[in-house]
Amino acid sequence: MKIVILDDYQHVIESLKCFEILKDQDVQIVHNTEKDAEKLAASISDAEILVLTRERTAITDRLLNQLPNLRLISQTGKISSHLDLAACTEHHVAVAEGIGSPIAPAELTWALLMNTVRKIPQAIEGMKNGSWQTNIGSTVYGKTIGIWGYGKIGQRIAQYAKAFGASVLVWGSEASRQKAVADGFEKADTKEDFFTTADIITLHLRLTKDTLEIVKETDLSLMKDNAVLINTARAELIEKGALEHVLSQGQNILAGIDVYEEEPIYDKDFKLLQYNNVICTPHLGYVEQNGYELYFSKAFENVINYINGTPSHIANPQVLNNNR
Repeated sequence: MKIVILDDYQHVIESLKCFEILKDQDVQIVHNTEKDAEKLAASISDAEILVLTRERTAITDRLLNQLPNLRLISQTGKISSHLDLAACTEHHVAVAEGIGSPIAPAELTWALLMNTVRKIPQAIEGMKNGSWQTNIGSTVYGKTIGIWGYGKIGQRIAQYAKAFGASVLVWGSEASRQKAVADGFEKADTKEDFFTTADIITLHLRLTKDTLEIVKETDLSLMKDNAVLINTARAELIEKGALEHVLSQGQNILAGIDVYEEEPIYDKDFKLLQYNNVICTPHLGYVEQNGYELYFSKAFENVINYINGTPSHIANPQVLNNNR
């Protein structure tokens, strides 16, 4: 079957050890990200199986309409809002889910947090420009780290904070807050208390219709002077334009951002890149060697299982009878 792997703009997939799983298969790797459904469909019109690189391409009814040969989509990691599962089912396209890991995203979150609080990238840039000790950051020790979303990643961040001598304040669902208390951490009684109390706020929520733009501009306006916002989860968790607006209005907060509404970003004039109190990384949360081997090995195994007539981890199993 014709297998197309989308969005390898890093040119790394063929170098992965797990790529051997697809040995002797008919594989096409697409290295550019094409946002236009018609142009993308025209370049992969003979695809029978798509392998997605996380959420870089949106799988919509419009795209599926133009891929009549498509039978399987193999997702690296879990399905999210980028993929219309109902449309896939309607088009008789099976969707195989992969697995994820909290390790790389949690470590990236902490690295971004540390760099933002200590203002390390700005100091490095100053040194490259011939200056010495151009700024002064602060420590994590003694601060209150607010974690919104106490799942696998949030729980790791809480443990990192504990090791660094910081307090932890959790906001989220009642179940999340009770779990945090059981683990020995504090819970916020209200969202307002969360935003006014925390010195550092880090978001760890899944993007759903209920969490879309859940962080409002009014929430950000409550943050302390010199407080820090970290977002390695999803850009759409924050109300559109809210962060840019509070920054442009001169609110004295710092931000470490790894996720954006439109990716990839090649524009050097991108607004968030213009602020000295904002550190931007190019969505590195899951981009890590061991993580890639994990994500793609499971995706490739699901492809081979489907080809061999033993489909695995299918999120919409009702379509399988139609594909036989």
